[in-house]
Amino acid sequence: QTAKPKVQTPPTMDSKAAEECISKAEALDSNTEGILIKLFDIGAVKFGNFTLKSGVQSPIYIDLRVIVSFPELLKAIAEKMYSLVSSRGVKFDTLCGVPYTALPVATVMSLLHGKPMVMRRKEVKKYGTKRIIEGIFKQGQACLVVEDLITSGMSVMETTKPLNDVGLKTSDVVVLVDREQGGAKNLEMRGIRAHSVLKISSMLKCLHKNKRIDIQLVGKVLDFIKNNQVIITPEEKKKEEKKTPGRSLTYAVRSKKCKNPAARKLLRIMSEKKTNLCFSADITDKKRLLEVVDAVGPHICMLKTHIDTLEGFDMDVAKKLRELADKHNFIIFEDRKYADIGNTVVLQYSKGIYRPVEWADIVNAHPLPGSGIVDGLKKNGGPAGRGLVLIAEMSSKGNLATGAYTEASVKMAEDYPDFVMGFISMRKLTANPGIIHMTPGVKLVKGTDNMGQQYKTPHLVLAEKLSDVIIVGRGIYQSEAPGASAKQYRDAGWAAYEKSLKC
Repeated sequence: QTAKPKVQTPPTMDSKAAEECISKAEALDSNTEGILIKLFDIGAVKFGNFTLKSGVQSPIYIDLRVIVSFPELLKAIAEKMYSLVSSRGVKFDTLCGVPYTALPVATVMSLLHGKPMVMRRKEVKKYGTKRIIEGIFKQGQACLVVEDLITSGMSVMETTKPLNDVGLKTSDVVVLVDREQGGAKNLEMRGIRAHSVLKISSMLKCLHKNKRIDIQLVGKVLDFIKNNQVIITPEEKKKEEKKTPGRSLTYAVRSKKCKNPAARKLLRIMSEKKTNLCFSADITDKKRLLEVVDAVGPHICMLKTHIDTLEGFDMDVAKKLRELADKHNFIIFEDRKYADIGNTVVLQYSKGIYRPVEWADIVNAHPLPGSGIVDGLKKNGGPAGRGLVLIAEMSSKGNLATGAYTEASVKMAEDYPDFVMGFISMRKLTANPGIIHMTPGVKLVKGTDNMGQQYKTPHLVLAEKLSDVIIVGRGIYQSEAPGASAKQYRDAGWAAYEKSLKC
C-alpha cells in the first residue's frame, strides 16, 4: 500500500525540544514498527484536528475499530500483545476484551493460544440469563484484560469491576496503544499493571523516522499530551471510594421487608442481640453438643447442625435443641444440602428419623436439580413457616459453584421470594433486602486447612464483601472455652457490620 504523505502543521513546540523528547522515547523493534506503519497506512492513526468524546480538540486520533477489516494485521497485533505479557511472566487463566473494539483482539489471542475467554456485556439484558459476564470460569481464576487504547484507564476499570464482582482476579491489562495521558498510572493506583505494545512517544519517534510526520507535528502532539493529563489524585481516589455502595439498610429495617417468616425472625434476632454469628456445631457426641450450644447460645443468632453426623440421634435431641433456641433466642439451620428431585426431598424433609421440618427453622439445598427441589421442600416447609437457603457459592478450593451456576441460583431465589430466604455465598449477590447472605469458612485469621477449606476474616466477609452472617465452626468448638470464643467472633462480626453501615 502506498505510504501516506507527510502531514504539515504550524510549529508549536520548538523543533529542537521535540527532537530531544522523542530521542528519549523507546525505539520499536522491527515487528512492532511494521504494525505501527500499517496502522498509519490504513488510517487507524490520524493527525489533524479532532474532537474527542470529552469535547477536547486533539491533533491525533486513533481509531482501532478498522483493524477488523485487515485480518493479517489483526492477527499480528493479537500475537504481539500475547507475546508481550508472556515475556513479562504474566500468568492468567482466561481473557476478557474490553467492549467493543478489543473483543476481536481478545478472540484472536484466545484462538491462537487456546486460552479460554469470557465476555463482559456493556448493558445487562432484562431477559435471558441477565448476566454481565458471559462464559465459563471459576472463582479465583486470573483474568487478563485486553484493551485497544487507554487514555484515563476508565474503560478498563469499568471492565475489571464486574469481573472482580463474579470472583475473577484482574491484576494485568495488555494494551495496544497507551496515549500516555495518565491511564497507566491510574490503573497502577488500583493494583492493575498496564502492558502496552505502543506508546504515543514511541509512535511519534517511529513515524517521524519513517517520514510519515514532520517534527512540527511531533511537537504539537507532545504539547497536547503534556497539557491533557488525566490523573486521578489520591484525594479524588478517596472520593471515588466513598461512592462505593456500603450497607444501606440495617438488619432491623430489612426484617420488615422480608416475605419469608424465618428471614424476618432471623434479622430481628440479629438486630436485638447484636450478633451476626452462626455457630456450626459439627459435634458428634449428643451430651457435648448440648453443652456447647448452651455455652455459645447467648452470642449467636443461628445454630447450624449436621444432624446426620450425630451419633445416636433421636427426636429428644431435636427437642432439647429447640428448647435451647427458645432459651437463648436463636434459630436452627439444618445443613442438610438437599440435592434430589422434588418427590424425594418431600420425603427426606418430613419423613424418616430426622424430619427437619419439625424442628429446624431453615434448611439448605443445591439448585442443581432445578426448581422442582424448591417446590418439593416448600410443600411442607411453606405452611410450617420455614425458610430455604440456596447454596450459590462454596468456600472450599476448586468447587464448581461459580459463574453461571451462581447466577442461576440468584434467579431461582427471585422466583420463590416467600420461601427462599438466603444464600450460602462468599459475598453479597443481590440487593434484595429479603435475602440473607451467609458465608462459611470464617476465622479471626485468614488461612487454609489441609482439605482445601479457605478461611476468611469477619472484616473481609462483612465489611468488604457485604455478606450478612458469618458461619464459624472449628474456631469455636475446638477452643478450650467455646463460649468465650463465640463472644470474640460475635464482637468482631458486629464491629465489621457497623463499619459497613458507615461506608
